[in-house]
Amino acid sequence: MWPVQSGEAAGPLRAFVLIALGTALMALSAKVSLPLPYVPMTLQTLVVLMIGAAYGWRLGSATMIAYLAEGAIGLPVFAGPVGGIAPLVGPTAGYLFGFVAAAFVTGYLAERGWDRSVVLLFAAMAVGHIVILVAGFGWLAFGLGLGAAKAWQVGIVPFIAASLVKNALGATLMPAARRIIDRRG
Repeated sequence: MWPVQSGEAAGPLRAFVLIALGTALMALSAKVSLPLPYVPMTLQTLVVLMIGAAYGWRLGSATMIAYLAEGAIGLPVFAGPVGGIAPLVGPTAGYLFGFVAAAFVTGYLAERGWDRSVVLLFAAMAVGHIVILVAGFGWLAFGLGLGAAKAWQVGIVPFIAASLVKNALGATLMPAARRIIDRRG
């Protein structure tokens, strides 16, 4: 995204700007929402995985933590015009906290070259999606007490096809974005 140059003294500024940009993109992606009974379908998972792939595991995870903190203090960054603690303890909690782990995993794989091939990036993003879905499923099934069968029906099944589409979109957009950035640099 914003290449680090050797001897660059603006490292903290770079990190701050990228985190601010990332949390703004997360807030915007939360507003593209299809309401479902327990958890809305949004573009957030696509953005989480692209941030992880573009920023790497450290900055990607930090961006997701900052996003959750913005929501926790009441900024309306979550799906719908929502901020505050409620989304962090309600049906969406597992998915939201899964964003941190997914950015970590996707960023970690990207730093090891999985972002240089559409197929490998698709796989890295699939792992990230699985992390998010498992976290969401676990919270719905056990944290909220819906049970495994109900959590599967409302927390996994509706998101499978969309996750595959988002993986394909992200895996094709990232290399294209890198080519554009590389040409400008």
